Order: sequence, then structure tokens, then C-alpha cells
Amino acid sequence: MSDPNRFIARHVVDLPRSGIRDFFDVVAKMKSADVISLGIGEPDFRTPWHIREAAIYSLERGRTHYTANLGLIELRRAISGYVGQHFGIEYRPESEVLVTVGVSEALDLAFRAFMNPGEKVLFHQPCYVSYNPSVTLVHGVGIPVPTYAKDNFSLTAEALAAAWEPGCRILMLNLPCNPTGGTCSREQLEAIAKFAIEKDLLVFSDEIYSELTFDGEHVSIATLPGMQERTIFLHGFSKAFAMTGWRIGYACGPAALIEAMMKVHQYSMMCASIVSQDAATEALLRGWDGVVRMRTEYHRRRDFLVRRFNEIGLKCHSPRGSFYTFPYIGGTGLTEKDFAVQLLQKHSVAVVPGTAFGANGAGHVRACFATSYEKIGEACDRIDRFVQDLAAKK
Repeated sequence: MSDPNRFIARHVVDLPRSGIRDFFDVVAKMKSADVISLGIGEPDFRTPWHIREAAIYSLERGRTHYTANLGLIELRRAISGYVGQHFGIEYRPESEVLVTVGVSEALDLAFRAFMNPGEKVLFHQPCYVSYNPSVTLVHGVGIPVPTYAKDNFSLTAEALAAAWEPGCRILMLNLPCNPTGGTCSREQLEAIAKFAIEKDLLVFSDEIYSELTFDGEHVSIATLPGMQERTIFLHGFSKAFAMTGWRIGYACGPAALIEAMMKVHQYSMMCASIVSQDAATEALLRGWDGVVRMRTEYHRRRDFLVRRFNEIGLKCHSPRGSFYTFPYIGGTGLTEKDFAVQLLQKHSVAVVPGTAFGANGAGHVRACFATSYEKIGEACDRIDRFVQDLAAKK
């Protein structure tokens, strides 16, 4: 039999599988009801009822057709109002807002619309697993910029300047960051903005975790002088509104750039689900109280989990945002992968090896606190026993 792999494009053959999904294939095979997952970054909250009800009502009214490529104008107006109120950035709903199938599609559209083969993208690492592969899929070159626990995983302009190479076209930001919860102060962002302007970089700013900022203010780089004209603001509903399965996101930016993204969108996805768009409109118009309630609970979980990790002896900074902790496990004598596998096999707790998020995640694991307080407490007790067992064997 001939090899079907001969049909696969070369750049896809070499594309790594998601380190998160690979690890959770192991979890799925365990088939144990006793497994506590601190792994997949998905809220344990259900989408608030009034948002689900809006989707039900949408179906009852027979809203089952295509929308405009840019998305429902009602939703784009709601996005414009929400971004203006919560981020201080004004976008015209008619031409500067594009509704997408999650932030993932928005990011893919941006790379496809603005990158030429061989051009380079700067992104801070550890980072979300799809960033570098997304660059590879458009025949670009990813340049990781390391961040460190000693700096609470904040990105600095100095690190960007050290990593920059001729041919860099785009700077990819994710603040607060998955997997570290790291973010940047206004002063750090001002320095980064100055660097972006000096190097004439287009900035993709993924702010999907911005509502889940616990300490200090969240500042969008698009609000800084000279940046709105060179920034694609990426956001969505999955995290703050607990709407992962609805697959709904959006991109905002200068009209000419949104038009370019829309061209790719109309020939690939055409439009996001109209039912999800109706639900998203309801979320923006009447969903803020739910966001605040969920954020308050995440904050409580964060404080507990960070405290327990440090008591156990796994040094852990307090993430300023997101719903992830990124403790250092190097002192146990295990690699991050061995730590995660043995913890799962021996104590039925799932965390993600830090190297799933790039080489700079070595020595760390990601533990997500988007699960119940009670389960987090039990998981910490199991991790404590695991670490004590490792210490006893030294």
C-alpha cells in the first residue's frame, strides 16, 4: 500500500501536535472518575442562563441564516460600545469590527492577511500553544522572546530589542498571558509601544483574559499614543463569559486592515454562527454582573492555589490575570513532563508540562484554577503527598 503521507504539505508534516492535547490523550485513556483536572483552560461555570435563553429565543424566531461577513451589525455595535467602555478604545462598528469564530480564527485571519512568506513574528514565551504554529502555517518565522518567573513573566522592551531581527513585521502580545498569568504595567507597555513604533511593527494584541485581571489595571496597548493605527485588538467571549463552546470572538482595528481580514474570512468561514452572535450580543449588553461574579470566585481560587503551592514547596508567583498558575517544579528532581505524568498516574491530578508552551516553560507546570474550590483543595492535598513522597526518596 502506498504511503498517504506523501500528500501532506511539508510545513504541516513538521507541525507539532498541541502539547496540551497530547497530554490529555493520556488523561482520557485513564477513564477514571477520580481524576481532578487542573489542565484544560475552560471555565467550569456554565454560560449564564440569560445568554443561553437568548440563543434559544434566536432559534425560536427562526434565525438560522447567514449574517453579513463582518457579523451582525447589532453585535458589532455592542462590541464597539463594550470596548469603548471597558478598554477606552473607539472603533466604528460599520467598518472596524469583525466577528469571528473564536479568537483563534481572528488570529489566523490576521496572520494570513498581513504576513508574507519568510517574514518574522516576535512573541513572548511561554505562550499559548497555537501562536508559533500559526506563524508556521503562513510560512513565516516565529521568534520567541523569553520571559521569566523572577519578573512575574512580564515582557520587556529590552527583551524585545535583544530578540529583534531584520525582517520582523509583527509583534504578538497576549496579556494577561496563557499559561503564566503574566502581564505588563502601563510603563512597560509604553516602552513596548515605543519599540513597536521605532521598528514599524504591526501588533496583534490578544486580550481574551483581560476581564480576569486581579491585581492593578488592565491596559490595552491600543490605547497608547500612535498604537491604535498599528494594532489589531483581539478579544472574545470564551473565558470571561464562560462561552467556550459557542466559538465566538472578534477583531477590531483600522478599517483597511479589518477589510483585509474580512476578505480572508469571507472565502474561508463566511460568517460566525448567527445563534452564537445573538447570544454574544446578550452577553455584552447584560452580562457584566456574571463576569464580576465569576472573576471574584477565580480570584479566591487563585489566592488559595498560589498559597498552597508555596506551602508545598513549589515556588509559585501570583498571576496578575487569567486563570492559570505556573509553579516551578524543578526542585523535585523531575522534569516537567515526568512530574505531570507521575502526578497523574499516582495521584490522579492532571496538570500540563510547561514545555507545551515553549522551551522557556521548562521546569514549570501549568495548573488551571477554572475548576471548583473543593476540587482544587483536594488536588492540592494530593500534590502535597506526591511531593512529600518524592522528597522521601531523595
